[in-house]
Formats: sequence, C-alpha cells, structure tokens
Amino acid sequence: MNRKRTIVLLIVVAILGVSLLYGSYTVSSKGEREEGRYENIGTVLEVIALVKTRHYFQPVNTLDLIKGYVKTGTINGMLKTALDDQYTRHMDAAAFENMMNQTTGIYGGVGLSVALMDERVTVISPIKGTPGERAGLRLGDKIIAIDNKDTTYMTLDEAVSLMRGEENTELDLTIQRDEEVFRVHIIRELINVESVPEFSIIEEDYGIGYVEITNFSERTHEELVAALDGLIDKGMRGLILDLRNNPGGTLNAALQVANEFVTDAPLLYLEDKEGVRTPFDSMDMINKYNMPIVVLINGGSASASEIVSGALQDNGLATLVGTTTFGKGLVQSLYPLRDGSALTVTEQGYLTSGGKDINEVGIEPDVVVEVSLEEEEAIYLGDADSDPQLEKGLEILRNQL
Repeated sequence: MNRKRTIVLLIVVAILGVSLLYGSYTVSSKGEREEGRYENIGTVLEVIALVKTRHYFQPVNTLDLIKGYVKTGTINGMLKTALDDQYTRHMDAAAFENMMNQTTGIYGGVGLSVALMDERVTVISPIKGTPGERAGLRLGDKIIAIDNKDTTYMTLDEAVSLMRGEENTELDLTIQRDEEVFRVHIIRELINVESVPEFSIIEEDYGIGYVEITNFSERTHEELVAALDGLIDKGMRGLILDLRNNPGGTLNAALQVANEFVTDAPLLYLEDKEGVRTPFDSMDMINKYNMPIVVLINGGSASASEIVSGALQDNGLATLVGTTTFGKGLVQSLYPLRDGSALTVTEQGYLTSGGKDINEVGIEPDVVVEVSLEEEEAIYLGDADSDPQLEKGLEILRNQL
C-alpha cells in the first residue's frame, strides 16, 4: 500500500472514530442543541480534498483540518479553525438549493445588504423602502441568528438564502448592536433590487450628473449605460459616481462597468495560488464617457465596488472622495458536493488595475471626507440635512470644468 493511500485511510479511520465516539455522546447528552455535528464523512473528505488542492492560501495543513473537525464536529468549524479565511465555508443542501433558485433581481426577502465583518454576518445597509429599513436595522448590526439558526461559521450566501423566501412569510432575526442583543420580527416582501436607482443632473450650471450604483448584478451594466446616455443627452459634462455602501456583487458586472471607462489597460489582475497573475484587459478602445469624474466611496464599498473605483483611480480617470473602502480582494468559487451541499473556496486574489493588493487594506480616497456613523446612515436613507462627501465632489468637479 502506497504512502498516500495509507494517509487517506488513517484520516478516514480517525474521523470515523471521532464521529462514533462523539456522535453517540452528542445524541445522548446534548440533544437538539448539537444538531448537525459530525456531518457525512464523505462530505468531510470531499471538502478537505478541495481545500487542499484549490485554496488560495497555500500550503493548507491536512492535520490542522482534521484537528479542527475533531474539535468542533462541523465542517465550518473545521474550516474556521484551520484557515485564516472567513470566506471559505460549507453551505448545507437546503441553503444551496435555495440560493441556486434565486437567479433574478426580484425575490421575496427583507431588503438588507450584508457582508462578513469580523467573521459575522453584518448589515452594510438596508435597502430603502424595504422591511429591513422599516425594522430599524442599520449599518454595523450583527445578525447572530436567523430563525434561531446560529450564524457562526455561516457563509454569506447561506445567510442570504435563509433570509430570502416566499413573499408574506415570517422571519425572526437576532441582532447584536454593540452590547445589546434583540430580536426583530419581519414579514418578507417582494424585493425588486435596482442597481441604478437614482440618476440626475444635480447641478445645471456646470452640467454635473449624479449616478448611484447600489449593487453589481446582471442588470447593472445595462442600467448604468442607459442612465449615463440619458444624462449626456441632458448636457452632462462631469459625473459623480456614488458607490458608497455598495457591497459588491458579481465579478462580471464589475468588469463590464469598469470597461465603460478604462481603455487600453488592465481592469484588474487575478492571482492564483501559485502567484501567477492573469490580467483582464479592457475591451473598448474609445471612452465615450471621457469627462471629469468623482467616485464617492466609504467603508461599505466592497468587492466589485473596489474593482471599479480602483480601476478608475489607478488610470487617473477619477478622483476618489470619502473614506477607505472595505478591503475585500479575494475571489471565491462555488463547488457543489455529492450530498447536495456546496463549498465556497477562496481560489484567487485580485489586484487592482495598477497592481495593488487591497485585501484587508481597502482603497484610500484621494480626498478624505469623514462623516459620523449617524451622518452616514442619514445620508444613505435620504434624511440628512447635508452630504459633505457629495459637496466635496461637486467642488472638485466645478474646479475641473
């Protein structure tokens, strides 16, 4: 028997032994509180194999993975213990099926933009006019349970899929806000998420247009182009692109948007686990939106928002105003597993158009304009008396036009 096969058999025996020993104890003494511990051994081995071969952070120690599984009794506990990566997570079959059935921008849900922060599902912003906003949820709220299901080790995709559901169905969220923990009861509604909900000429004398992008989906590029072309027809000569509190979305949507502005340069680089960098070059040779641009950013601007803002900044096409972005420079792939569940694995990192690694660092604005958390929330909800970041953007464009 060769060495590799021997190691695999030892791993199986070790995990089986732990499962038998702890599994019987779990059932007899801890009951429902420990439901879901010591999952299907085949799935555990499948996850270990994928993480070992595909994970961006190399090398991954198999023994650390096994120890993590022994210690926690769950796949996500294993991944949390062995990897310094909050984005590589296991998703159960029900959550995976629910996520795959949600392919459009129209769904039943609560209307929250969320991200993983400090390894917790965290509200980035409630979508205006939705149950999440009316329930009083705000930036920074930690969602610690969804219908009594603990979100510890939960993937973002799984959390989102659990919050979505049929229109008019009920949902309970357990929220931690600073030291306070409370429950919120919500009735799901039909959510129609527009990527570009607001665009207008906000300063007629200078022809300054304003476009807000709230997320990056399959609808974003078409909506953005329609908005920009409409504003050009109205005499737009300068643009404010608002990416504040935009948690991101699909990589393809980000590339499509960046491609509208960047010519003859990479839009970003993807880096694999071997350190090999692959550029994604712009496709267009002519920038039809060649005008002074200001991009508004803040700590809620993540992922796809950072790809776009980074590409514009690195190529000298825009002035970034606001505060440092979230700092997510990793790309995940989704792998369906044999038991119907799935694994999201961080397979690549990305660098901005200029080759900057922004992961856990973020993008620094060219002009810093700080606002308080309360001001930021009021600006997002349209309740603020003033918007210092927008005002600074207008000032910059006036001086350039």
